[in-house]
Amino acid sequence: MYRRSFLTGLTASAALAPGALWALNENGASTLINSLVTDINSVIASGKSENGMFREFERIFKRYSDTSYIAAYALGVDARRATSSQKRDFSKAFQAYISRKYGKRFREFIGGSLEVTGVKRVKKWYEVSTIAHLKGQSPFEVTFLVSDRSGKDLFFNMYIEGVNLLLTERTEIGAILDRNKGDIDTMIAELKRQS
Repeated sequence: MYRRSFLTGLTASAALAPGALWALNENGASTLINSLVTDINSVIASGKSENGMFREFERIFKRYSDTSYIAAYALGVDARRATSSQKRDFSKAFQAYISRKYGKRFREFIGGSLEVTGVKRVKKWYEVSTIAHLKGQSPFEVTFLVSDRSGKDLFFNMYIEGVNLLLTERTEIGAILDRNKGDIDTMIAELKRQS
């Protein structure tokens, strides 16, 4: 378990280091997250059923996030032993799973809103800060990390009240794999059940 955590940490560091992001700028990062926030606020205010909202949140994740990178990061070093079809199946199952999971968080925003408050360059990406305003609760921060490593401006990580999406999901997927004795197919099946 410790060895996997150590190796996945090294893999992540290597993945984040290469490639200059010349095309992305502060305005592009801010525009992406403003559009994302507008879409999230629109779904929150839509009055759709919970399942309808989750479908919309999955569409939003597909459109605005680097889902391939997030899925690969979540699988970590276990991706080395996964077949191409397992990686494909995992990526698809993971996208539905993560959309539902974070869609539940965004559903808490009904009657509230997200507001972009700032953007700054950090290394080779941009950090876009937003504030979540919820009814009857103190405002809290939701931060998006944006890069164009995929060829498009997309967010590749998100912090909700300081909780790191990438690290949380890597830990989750690692725990599901450990629970299933490292069986990737069984882990994918469990993700599908949770989606």
